[in-house]
Amino acid sequence: MIDLKGISKIYGQKKVVNDVSVSIAKGKVTSFIGPNGAGKSTLLSMITRLLDQDSGEVLLEGKNILQAPSDTLAKKIAILKQSNHMDLKITVRELISFGRFPYSKGRLNERDHEIIDEAISYMELEEYEERYIDELSGGQRQRVYIAMTIAQDTEYIFLDEPLNNLDMKHSVQIMQILRRLVRERNKTIIIVIHDINFASCYSDNIVAMKDGKVAVSGKKDDVIKKEILEDIYEMDINIECIYGQQICVYFDEHQDASVDDFIEDQVRA
Repeated sequence: MIDLKGISKIYGQKKVVNDVSVSIAKGKVTSFIGPNGAGKSTLLSMITRLLDQDSGEVLLEGKNILQAPSDTLAKKIAILKQSNHMDLKITVRELISFGRFPYSKGRLNERDHEIIDEAISYMELEEYEERYIDELSGGQRQRVYIAMTIAQDTEYIFLDEPLNNLDMKHSVQIMQILRRLVRERNKTIIIVIHDINFASCYSDNIVAMKDGKVAVSGKKDDVIKKEILEDIYEMDINIECIYGQQICVYFDEHQDASVDDFIEDQVRA
């Protein structure tokens, strides 16, 4: 369990995160949604101690996260930031092996290699593992970074916009893998995501933010409601129940996008 109590962050005269208090359940997928500038990524950085909060506290299993030794924390939480830049000439396998550093300190043992192999298999990267990172497409690199996060083998995994640069097929693959990690390994997944339909289809709980505050949080079906989302995003949104999933329809009916195509790719994948 992660408890946020009165978390705030101020830049200049603006409170980008304003007195946020919310609990994140263990063993679930919790998605943070909301428009640009809502404070989602800033809040994620404070939860993971990448950024200091100006007020409030983050409790990880009842203990203030600021008091945890860095080595201990690296075995409890993993974070994939929104922007990743790697200028080193290293292979896919070498990058994924960085996830084992909290345990191996650079000296990989047999168990480390087994976990690295498993992360590569999870992300279906076998054919790329000896390729250099700079030879891959943006979407392929994103899958490698997620594999590195999986290899860290922590109880809590934080992902900031992990579907960036991914096509529909690989976006669905990532979300299915996150569900699998929760189901098979009881991981706790916290994800910042812009696509509210991915959040609806794959989350257990959703925290919706607006203007630096939590507008509403709860089980996904309690958050994915027309009146709630229209207030948060300030646009017309219809909700359709398709194949048992609450799907948000917010594009013009004359555009090429198709709800049926979206559902076929996501829900039945």
